[in-house]
Amino acid sequence: QVQLVESGGGLVQAGGSLRLSCAASARTSSSYTMGWFRQAPGKEREFVAAIRFSGTITYYADSVKGRFTISRDNAKNTVYLQMNSLNSEDTAVYYCAASGVVNARTPGTFEHWGQGTQVTVSS
Repeated sequence: QVQLVESGGGLVQAGGSLRLSCAASARTSSSYTMGWFRQAPGKEREFVAAIRFSGTITYYADSVKGRFTISRDNAKNTVYLQMNSLNSEDTAVYYCAASGVVNARTPGTFEHWGQGTQVTVSS
């Protein structure tokens, strides 16, 4: 069973930065596409970013492109999400996920999920 644990969430002012981390319990980083999703109150879970197992190919939602950067350290079984220029619309619970599908980008294509970490951006 793959276990994913997110950390790094918190309260930040608009324009600030946060870095989320996702630690995997097994060698998921070396064989899975890893992704970040978020869910705001009353809204559906939405794709934020994903990175293929090689680390060389990444995908981003248009809403975060140029502000967020996903990366991975396969030696540490950890995936990161660097979030810059945060605004109130980024407030949500952020989830880490792992998928065996190479170009996975929708919630239904990710098999394993973390418990989520809250990010709150104050204006």
